[in-house]
Amino acid sequence: MTVVEIAFWVSAGLIVYTHAGYPLLLTVLARLRPAPRYRTGGHPAVSLIVAAHDEQEVIEEKVRNALGLDYPPERLEVIVASDGSTDGTAQLARAAALGEPRVRVIELERGGKVKAQDAAVDAAGGDVLAFSDANAFWKADALQALVRPFADPDVGYVCGCLVYLAPGGSNQEGVYWRYENGVRALESRLASVTAGNGAIYAVRREAYLRLDPRTSHDLSFPFNLVKRGWRAVYEPAARAVERPVATLENEFRRKRRMMSHAWPAVLGGGLLDPRGYGPAYALEVYSHRGLRYATPFLHVIAFGTNLALLGRGGVYVAAFAIQVGVLAGALLARFTGDRLRLLALCRYYVLMTASLAAGLWDNLRRGTPATWEREGVR
Repeated sequence: MTVVEIAFWVSAGLIVYTHAGYPLLLTVLARLRPAPRYRTGGHPAVSLIVAAHDEQEVIEEKVRNALGLDYPPERLEVIVASDGSTDGTAQLARAAALGEPRVRVIELERGGKVKAQDAAVDAAGGDVLAFSDANAFWKADALQALVRPFADPDVGYVCGCLVYLAPGGSNQEGVYWRYENGVRALESRLASVTAGNGAIYAVRREAYLRLDPRTSHDLSFPFNLVKRGWRAVYEPAARAVERPVATLENEFRRKRRMMSHAWPAVLGGGLLDPRGYGPAYALEVYSHRGLRYATPFLHVIAFGTNLALLGRGGVYVAAFAIQVGVLAGALLARFTGDRLRLLALCRYYVLMTASLAAGLWDNLRRGTPATWEREGVR
């Protein structure tokens, strides 16, 4: 076998493994461990923190949603950290609270989401620090479910289940999150999750970390807490709903921005440093994060080597046809929209894979700022 053939089969095999083989392997390994069962009935004091920048369109609904959670009122406080908002975010948050003393609004200079969260934690009094985005709305029982795993003293971080309002997501983001939620459930059962989501998660106060403000809690908390001896788990009963962004192009820009903030954790933040990981968690990190983020580069290798191997047999012709078919489907989906689901999924996959490389390019070319702007939603 030539070097070119080896490069093709390795790159193609790793792509298939990270998207399909890894979840199948997780399914087998997770079945060897019993599903966790947590005690019920505990109500630790919770500080629910919402870092918001120019969120006047949703902040009133978010405050009302937080106050309407099925949780003992005396055990819950809500802190809105306005990160240099230039609109009516702070004023509308106060108005929505209707004088409720459990709600505090902190107005800060613009410093980015992580710095706003740090400031809110400094002001918080809860034993559990829960976090949510301003445009994510929790089911009434979500907080009860989110804090339940903390009955296990080894659990330091819990993320909930993000669901999109439009079934499947008009830009296929809902499909992606159903896949991600399934993988995280398996990771949680085997070892710990490798990432959370900003819509719904919580951390013990004593486990809270001050991060590089260019990064995010979503990616950096789970692996850093595992290195410090905590477990990071997924709780599917803690559900939050969110609207998908208006277009796939907006979703690409959002993912590109997110990856620009993720790459500092990957390249120099310790994610790929195996020290502190057990074997199972190391498998998860390198399969779900390391290989996933390498996917665009693996695709380039697979495509280039496949092109060079077209005269070597039918298997290479078939493999090349599949690759060209996905790219062609992505191009056609630009004109058909969501009417043909298979084409829409091809376009979603191509753009989201490209966003990984685009985020790295942005990070290397001009660095990653601590602040960001949100993309429009429906």
